Amino acid sequence: MSRILVVDDEENIRFTLKELLKREGQGYIVDEASDGKAAIESVGAQDYSVVIMDIRMPRMDGMTALREMKRLRPEIIVVLITAHGTQKVALEAIQAGAWDYFTKPFDLTEVRVVVRRAMEKARLMRLIREMRDQGIHRYRYDRIIGQSDSMQEVFNLVERVLDNDVTVLITGESGTGKELVASAIHNNSQRKDKPFIKVNTAAIPESLLESELFGHERGAFTGAVAQKVGKVEAANGGTLFLDEIGDMTLPLQAKLLRMLQEREIERVGSVKVVKVDLRVVAATNRDLARMVEKNEFREDLYYRLNVIPIHLPPVRKRRDDIPLLIDFFIERYNPKLNRNISEVSEAALQKLLNYSWPGNVRELENVMQRVLLLAQGTTIQLEDLPPTVRGDSPLARPPMSGDLPEAAEMLRDLDLSSLLDTSDFNLALADRLQMISDHIEKFLIRAALKTKNGHRQETADLLGISRKSLHNKMVRYGLFSEDS
Repeated sequence: MSRILVVDDEENIRFTLKELLKREGQGYIVDEASDGKAAIESVGAQDYSVVIMDIRMPRMDGMTALREMKRLRPEIIVVLITAHGTQKVALEAIQAGAWDYFTKPFDLTEVRVVVRRAMEKARLMRLIREMRDQGIHRYRYDRIIGQSDSMQEVFNLVERVLDNDVTVLITGESGTGKELVASAIHNNSQRKDKPFIKVNTAAIPESLLESELFGHERGAFTGAVAQKVGKVEAANGGTLFLDEIGDMTLPLQAKLLRMLQEREIERVGSVKVVKVDLRVVAATNRDLARMVEKNEFREDLYYRLNVIPIHLPPVRKRRDDIPLLIDFFIERYNPKLNRNISEVSEAALQKLLNYSWPGNVRELENVMQRVLLLAQGTTIQLEDLPPTVRGDSPLARPPMSGDLPEAAEMLRDLDLSSLLDTSDFNLALADRLQMISDHIEKFLIRAALKTKNGHRQETADLLGISRKSLHNKMVRYGLFSEDS
């Protein structure tokens, strides 16, 4: 059960926040404290997920209480309440360890959004602590990592198919780990001491695939200078993994169907029947049911393969697993790359969580290898991430079509002529590019603020950044004076 502590010297504020949080329907337990000292005592006695605390209070102010809370429990999530016009104090609080803030008089919708995000952050941090305390092995099956409900269901299905030889069809987008699931099934089955043969049917030319699968006799075709044992025969006693099965041609599908039904094959150029005893695991990133409707895949083969379907969700639908995957790759590649990375900064983790990961786990693994190799120090920082993950590249997020309706009218204010003056090269290229980038960023933030009538949370959501990042950028570009 998640516990929240509300700290404010005004009873009506405590009552309002407590009732608001209770109506959220998340089952929060909400406690109260009237000042910083009482809050410190409560934090020492209870395991709170989030503390919502006013800055100006008697006996001990919020800033002092914040520093003491972070000393007692560095992982605690603190959201501060500030009076209107005290943005400098709020920035100081964030630098001291506060996670976020909202202002009085507060917008109830904004409070809900901030608290939900804070609770989600606390949940992720608790998950990471548990994982580190108990070891990542609790959340892995073989080399498959995941604690989300969808991945736990995958683990359960794998467990249930180990003791029999039913055919398994693994589906999912590219990079989700289909081969890892096939390998886990083999490595934990009664056939684990026998061969595990992998065939990527999309990577082998159509003219050679039949020979690769079923083998051939000497002289069966031009270039067949010796007898060859095919992959199916090589997997005898073990497991045959057929990847990208949706790319197999219809004639070969018929021969594969016969093998599955009769458990026998004929090498190309031979009439001799060879009996085989093996398990077949197939995988595809295509919709085979739709292909059957279009007569692009044999219906009888589809049902023969789809005895036990296992679907692997994309990373964007299992974001709870991203922190585990990050820790797993850090643990895996630190020794290989001779690095000693121990953690990920909050800003970098937030970007990693928010990125869409079109390449799924494979892309995440590649990014972590790059980051581990290039990061300075022992902590992965925001600047260590690739531009696409940071959001600096147009590939990082879909265009915000229609989101900034007044931007076109404001373009006249975006004057880059002085920065693009080619008669003056006294300024270093990197410095000039940074100034151009800052100029454009300031323009876009101002336009977004105008579009959302100055509402900070809506502006941050529109720009695809956190509220804290928006606040910091507004301070940097002097936009608070325009905003007030």
